[in-house]
Amino acid sequence: MRPSLSQLKLARIVTIEQFIMDQEQRYAPQATGELSNLLYDIALAAKIINSHVRMAGLADILGSAGAINVQGEVVQKLDEFANDTMKHALLRTGRVCLLASEEDEEPIPIPDGYPTGKYAVLYDPLDGSSNIDVNVSIGTIFSIHRRVSAGAGKGGLEDCLQPGRNQVAAGYVLYGSSTMMVYTTGHGVHGFTFDPSIGEFLLSYPNITTPASGKYYSVNESNFARWSAPVQQVVRRWKEEDAKNSRYIGSLVADFHRNLLAGGVFAYPGDKKATQGKLRLLYECAPLALICEQAGGYASDGKRGILDIQPAVLHQRSPLFIGAKDDVQRVEQALTG
Repeated sequence: MRPSLSQLKLARIVTIEQFIMDQEQRYAPQATGELSNLLYDIALAAKIINSHVRMAGLADILGSAGAINVQGEVVQKLDEFANDTMKHALLRTGRVCLLASEEDEEPIPIPDGYPTGKYAVLYDPLDGSSNIDVNVSIGTIFSIHRRVSAGAGKGGLEDCLQPGRNQVAAGYVLYGSSTMMVYTTGHGVHGFTFDPSIGEFLLSYPNITTPASGKYYSVNESNFARWSAPVQQVVRRWKEEDAKNSRYIGSLVADFHRNLLAGGVFAYPGDKKATQGKLRLLYECAPLALICEQAGGYASDGKRGILDIQPAVLHQRSPLFIGAKDDVQRVEQALTG
């Protein structure tokens, strides 16, 4: 008997849990399953954050919480909720040795009495949160490192201060017209779209690759006067010689995601006001750089690959040029002479 159309459609449905487990069996059959379960813990946290993002206009979670975070930025109520959700989803699982959040000054230790795992998770709980009140796409970014600190106790700062090349997994969740989770464990980049009717992330973009040269550029040109002359020349070339189209949302995850799929380059260079750039190396630049390189792109601070930078402090900032490989390498050539 031939399968019905509904049966054929069902056979093509792959949940994120199924996909993670299949990837483990394919690439690490001897693995304990901790990393796979950790990724699913993050997916669960994303579902909870997504549910509150979707009702943000109806619930009392819009606007400022009246506090300033370690970055000197006003904390939004939804920021706090997302940060707390990640903590509750990960700290007591026995799969992590510590967490580090863009919203917290110090690493977050495992509570007393709970088991310690072998992974450190660093995350930006709600990237682009200044856009919350105006209903623009926002996101969550995460980075996973294998523990390097000695002993069986709680993890230490050294578990966080690792170059991006050491990441065992990285990803982001985009809360937009649909909610997507995109991640890599070093075996390609895969995207999943959340289906609210069944409450699951379903595989929608397997093996994402990004064009070697893109048609878009994304940069905040209101900072043009503060950039160095070489950076100004790079942006002029994108507009005039390369005839790229300008697309800038002002939410890193959203700008990066569009360029990853459609082809383009995102830039947040240092300037006279912020010589080291604005974006955080460990919470934003490094995880997106790993995703980008796994998709065939490249990420640089203008002089060297983002993944090769040895971080010195937890909340280190960095210039960022990320996206189409040919475009970013041309930036390096222009900025290094």
